[in-house]
Amino acid sequence: MPRGTGFLPGHDRPAAYGDGVAAPGSTDGVIAAYLDHLVVERGTARNTLDSYARDLRRYAAHLDGLGVAKIADVTSAHVTAFGAALREGDDEHKPLAASSAARALVAVRGLHKFAHAEGLTEHNPAREVRPPTPAKRLPKALPVDDVLRLLETPPPDGERPLRDRALLEVLYSTGARISEAVGLDVDDVDDAERTVLLDGKGGKQRLVPIGRPALAALHAYTVRARPALAAHGRGTAALFLNARGSRLSRQSAWQVLKDTAERAGITAAVSPHTLRHSFATHLLEGGADVRVVQELLGHASVTTTQVYTLVTVNTLREVYATAHPRALG
Repeated sequence: MPRGTGFLPGHDRPAAYGDGVAAPGSTDGVIAAYLDHLVVERGTARNTLDSYARDLRRYAAHLDGLGVAKIADVTSAHVTAFGAALREGDDEHKPLAASSAARALVAVRGLHKFAHAEGLTEHNPAREVRPPTPAKRLPKALPVDDVLRLLETPPPDGERPLRDRALLEVLYSTGARISEAVGLDVDDVDDAERTVLLDGKGGKQRLVPIGRPALAALHAYTVRARPALAAHGRGTAALFLNARGSRLSRQSAWQVLKDTAERAGITAAVSPHTLRHSFATHLLEGGADVRVVQELLGHASVTTTQVYTLVTVNTLREVYATAHPRALG
């Protein structure tokens, strides 16, 4: 039987999912139990959990519109119809990109696999339903000169500019995701060993090296700026603080990157992963082994990392086409 219809004590319910008590065997009740399972037994990352909760809430509404109230009454036709609604849109939702539709169907497949394993259904109606394959998008990295210009753009005076400079240096020096960087505590940085301990996806930690310029920027921030920011709060171990003395949010860190890129005159589009993509691409262009880059990025599979090799090959191809006298002959 499922482990309950609400989040276990000590675990917040994901955003975008209700707190009502659901009837046994109801779709809402099984979804709540499945989310509990993901937190407690799978250690699913918070961001993934919130995404799954939104996707499954939409799935429950879709089933409700078809008159299906219990998970045991769902058929493969219902699941297939939901997949079509994701791709084509409906009266309340726009069509989803292939990657978003794939994520939603992965959540649905996981839900039904869980329900079947728990004995709530006699069969798994989603077993034969395959999520759409997202188009492979190459990560966009900045040229080295643009990254250096971004990092070396003189910041305004004050505590927050020192923090922002340190944050950007850490992102590029370590290849951390923005969520990993803002999740750092002061003790996660080891000056003597020149390493940083990052909390990655699924609660997996990894120790990565950090360069001297990033350490210097961190030293300037922690000595000259962080104490003043911390004075506005109630005391926290977080490394990067906001103006209220609390941990800096992902959204604020992303805004720091956008604002700095604009001040630096970077015309290329930037994203939250721009410095992470640049970190990986520049390492591979410098001759780093793809499996080493995999470890640094915290990828579970080298296949995920190999997409960066496509970027470097494309760059080489462009250089060859413009520089070699017989390239177009």
